[in-house]
Amino acid sequence: MQIDKNKTLERMKALTELHGAPGFENDVKSYIKEQLAPYVDEFVYDRMGGIYGVKKSKKSDSKRVMVAAHMDEVGFMITQITDNGMLKFTNLGGVASDIWQAQRLKVKSRNGEEISGIVSNIPKHFRTGSEGAPKIEDLMLDIGCESAEEVRARNIEIGDSIVPDTPFTQLSEHRFNSKAWDNRYGCLIGIELLELLKDVELDVDLYVGANVQEEVGLRGARAAAELIKPDVAFVVDCSPANDMKGKNELSGVLGKGTLIRIKDGTMILKPTFRDFLLEVATTNNINHQYYISPGGTDGGEIHKANEGIPTAVIGVCARYIHSTNSIFDYRDYEAARALLSKSIENLNDTQIEALQYQ
Repeated sequence: MQIDKNKTLERMKALTELHGAPGFENDVKSYIKEQLAPYVDEFVYDRMGGIYGVKKSKKSDSKRVMVAAHMDEVGFMITQITDNGMLKFTNLGGVASDIWQAQRLKVKSRNGEEISGIVSNIPKHFRTGSEGAPKIEDLMLDIGCESAEEVRARNIEIGDSIVPDTPFTQLSEHRFNSKAWDNRYGCLIGIELLELLKDVELDVDLYVGANVQEEVGLRGARAAAELIKPDVAFVVDCSPANDMKGKNELSGVLGKGTLIRIKDGTMILKPTFRDFLLEVATTNNINHQYYISPGGTDGGEIHKANEGIPTAVIGVCARYIHSTNSIFDYRDYEAARALLSKSIENLNDTQIEALQYQ
């Protein structure tokens, strides 16, 4: 079957605009559960906050396959409310400190309201030329309040979360702009994978879902892996593109297909898994590209769990991630979705054993 593109774009908009900083993923979790429900037999949950829908095989003693996204996006947490109504904050996840001045961010209040504001910056008129890039702890969010009392009257307190205030926008035929494509991409592809496979009988029990707190050190992945105990795992995550001046070694190029991540700071792809993915991609004419990253994904924790879990990352790249905006290419998403679904359809006991022990 095929999924209508308009339906996919509606899901992209909904997912990327949700508020989900690390440790504050409940809105994303609720959406994922709602979207997965028609296609799964049950849900399983870990105590960190991860959620997985299970599509069971009719085959007895089926192997388990895990498809893991992460729900969280980089964001901030309020650390101080000043007397004149400004909000100081600390980062949740890895962010550069020099890109946030004058950006629109939004706070989620204790009663669930999202309140927008602007990050403070010194106007050119008052600069001396010696300021340098500010540290995160020197920035403040201005939500238009005049006092700490006014802030608290809006049900905002220390410890509340902040994320970018960025609408999902189509830029051209194939390219889109949003916040949080890292990693609502993975949440989206998991939902649509199960929709694509809803009438397909698999040889495996398929666990599809998302972990919490990836952006602050891959914290939710191990709990999920130890809960599910998969025989094989696929991580679906978005990676930074560095192609603004053209191709730059193996750092991802928009529009050139899904990423086959052969090495990063947390995991090396097993050659047998690499060759399996390449065969599926070649056989099905799926655009793909090699990728190397100094960073990591939840695969870094999953592949070490239990007795060891063969793990591959099927990704897409986007420009400017871990900021208020990212730009990505719809064709890369289509390629990733095709590679993931075809790979799972081609898994059987023999193939899984080869991935485990060869």
